[in-house]
Amino acid sequence: METVMEDEEYNWSEVKLHSLIPIVPEPELDRETGERRRGRDIVIAIDHGPNSKHAFDWAVTHLCRLADTLHLVHAVSSLKNEIVYEATQGLIEKLAVEAFSVAMVKTVARIVEGDAGKVICKEAERLKPSAVVMGTRGRGIIQSVLQGSVAEYCLHNCKIAPVIIVPGKEAGEVSVI
Repeated sequence: METVMEDEEYNWSEVKLHSLIPIVPEPELDRETGERRRGRDIVIAIDHGPNSKHAFDWAVTHLCRLADTLHLVHAVSSLKNEIVYEATQGLIEKLAVEAFSVAMVKTVARIVEGDAGKVICKEAERLKPSAVVMGTRGRGIIQSVLQGSVAEYCLHNCKIAPVIIVPGKEAGEVSVI
């Protein structure tokens, strides 16, 4: 796996979401200003782990509001691995349906090839979101220091938006409810 250099182009694949989510017209609320009606872009870094799902649930419950757009980003080592690609596409479709049913938000997704921290920061630079949300991998302190942490990398290198790191499921379900 090659890492993405700062000025280098990177590979990605747009995920086409099926028609499971109905198309809803833009909200026409008289009390809302034009800027708020447009909504915000929120990037959520996802993977197949339980802490990622926990961070997604937290973001949908506490951060999202009507007219926002969720940008789900999943980093993979190779786009050519069809097994991982299909599993990720299924996960993204499930999360998109859940986001719409819970918070009525639109979802856009990308599967990006490369080092997870770097491609998440690149996607944030491209989208200029209101926030970047991610979970922790659930490693101990020693493992994180030795192997590095994607969340820590994004916290230090994502200069375009605030990074929200949601504690893992072991911290408790109370924060989501």
